Amino acid sequence: MFQPLQGVRVIDLSQVLAGPYATYQLALMGAEVIKIEKPGEGDWTRRGGGMPELSARNMALGYLTHNCNKKSVTVDLKSPEGIELLHELVTSADVFVENFKPGVAERLGLGWDILRKLNPKLVYCSISAFGQDGPMRGRPAYDHVVQGMCGIMLTTGKPGDGPVKVGAPYIDYAAGMNAAMAIMAALRQVEQSSVGVQVDVAMLDTALMLMGSLVTQHLTTGWKPVQNGNEAWSASPSSGAFETADGTLMLAANHDRQFANLCKAIGRSDILDDERWRTLTARLSNWRSLRETLEQTFLTRPANEWEDLLAVAEVPAGRVRRLDEILAHPQIANRCLTSEMSFAETDKTVHVPSLGFKVDGQPQTASRAAPVLGSDTDDVLAMIGVDDDRIKKLRSAGVI
Repeated sequence: MFQPLQGVRVIDLSQVLAGPYATYQLALMGAEVIKIEKPGEGDWTRRGGGMPELSARNMALGYLTHNCNKKSVTVDLKSPEGIELLHELVTSADVFVENFKPGVAERLGLGWDILRKLNPKLVYCSISAFGQDGPMRGRPAYDHVVQGMCGIMLTTGKPGDGPVKVGAPYIDYAAGMNAAMAIMAALRQVEQSSVGVQVDVAMLDTALMLMGSLVTQHLTTGWKPVQNGNEAWSASPSSGAFETADGTLMLAANHDRQFANLCKAIGRSDILDDERWRTLTARLSNWRSLRETLEQTFLTRPANEWEDLLAVAEVPAGRVRRLDEILAHPQIANRCLTSEMSFAETDKTVHVPSLGFKVDGQPQTASRAAPVLGSDTDDVLAMIGVDDDRIKKLRSAGVI
């Protein structure tokens, strides 16, 4: 197994999606992730979702998706004894992750300035909507709010449609991946310098980095993006969305070789002899007539047939699919992007995400089910030297 983070201990106070997804990546790579949760409640994602029987057991699908390979420890962070326990855990850790609203960790006694004194080699990662500084630092937000603020919604959809949200919480996931990458880089820095590192990950920053080419073009030239529908950013008339006999085909034939291969593959070599479309400059000048010609041709056959023909011709193209269709495709089965996990709380198998890459040809999948709330509390506290009598007192006082 690919376990480069084996021996790394992560104290994870994050909830919902971006933070837990970050630490899930670390857990899949071998880190010991200790998830700190509120006694009796736990992560907000333990409830809700599409399977009420799981939600009733505090094991909802949203929680199961991103918390395999972790340990669950319950601690009341509003009690002095709970904060004391966290301090003890931090002294044994390599990484600390939180996604409170900026300022909350400091008020709890868990800020960077406090924890780095307890553990000078600590990697301290904060994940928030807008970052730890700036005029918006104290504001709360979720993925869809940040989508509205970052500009992406006014580039998505067709002109005149109004703002359109991306159909998945992609900023949450990207912020989680950004945080995981930053944490791993910081661990390497600590290894070299023996000095702790503070990492500040913001969802809005991440969203803008996902739009890097648009940001650069605007700041350099003043260009302002507009809603572009399903068309390619290249603006090539032989790229974008084309309706077929039974669905939509996404096509990218940008340069001359791809365009020539496209025309030959669809049986329209005559297009190459037309002066209006012989060069890229000519195609851009006469894009409407070329577009209409290609559209008429694509309407004559089903999208699957065009996809197969163009694949042979080395022209990037793909039929627009529903999620269930792409997940049933043999390509996805070959890549092993999920693994099946059994949970005592349900007789159904839950498919949880793997790492998004293979190593030495092998997928990197979860090996241990997401933990029941507080199931590892006693073992973890014993591991850092808390004796049985103290554990009993803490439990009777409602601290754990």
